[in-house]
Amino acid sequence: MGIRFGYADTAFGQLHYAEQGTGPALLLLHQTPRSWDEFRELLPLLATDHRVIAMDMVGFGASAALPAPQTIEAFAAAARALLDALEIPVAAVLGHHTGAAVALEMAVAYRERVAALILSSCPWADADYRAAHTDGPAVDRAERTPDGGHLHTLWEQRRPYYPQPGTDLLDRFLHDALAFGVDPAEGHRACARYRMEDRIAAVRAPVLLLGAGADPFSIRNLPVLRARLTGAAVVDEVVFADGTVALIEREAVPVAAAVRRFLRENATMNRVR
Repeated sequence: MGIRFGYADTAFGQLHYAEQGTGPALLLLHQTPRSWDEFRELLPLLATDHRVIAMDMVGFGASAALPAPQTIEAFAAAARALLDALEIPVAAVLGHHTGAAVALEMAVAYRERVAALILSSCPWADADYRAAHTDGPAVDRAERTPDGGHLHTLWEQRRPYYPQPGTDLLDRFLHDALAFGVDPAEGHRACARYRMEDRIAAVRAPVLLLGAGADPFSIRNLPVLRARLTGAAVVDEVVFADGTVALIEREAVPVAAAVRRFLRENATMNRVR
């Protein structure tokens, strides 16, 4: 069967998701300010042996709004609420960029619910990161104007970090950034509020780190993430040399292969300790 769509009733309001496949559950969490659509190419590749759920995180896409100030903890609580509503007791969780921070928080706050963790282009949100973002994010900031100039501003802020030509991907980004009720910059602020350095050592699940060689926002974080995951059962790492911020869309086939291999190899040990 192809991709199916649904809404789940939760304490956060209705949460929208896309789903495909059967088997062990795998939850996908997107970057700011995207939606489930970030996983459009990846979802069917993982659905060959998993029940894959790509959600619109609360505050994004067609999910319920989340007032500012938003937090990684609230995003994680809403993702857990979706699992509750779908009656999924345990899932592997894959997050990309902001979604990776949310996945990490889920693995700490709801340890018994996360069987394995895949962190793709994960930020390192420590004191230096927070200080560097006191004036807001470097991308996805644009004052809405009657002449539509904010559309060009959002496009140009992202264009240097997307593969060329990236028109189709930037169209999809703009669609999500302009969704009703979405503040394209607030998810980045939420990440800058997160104290990842206080949480990461508490991860116990096996972890796969995915890196994109041409993503200047995240590739430098791999060594510190690996060093700080001191409690994880296993820490593996795969780097895609030509990967960009749009790693998930443009490298879906090799990303899917790496994720499936990791989950298969850790199937006997990805139970919460």
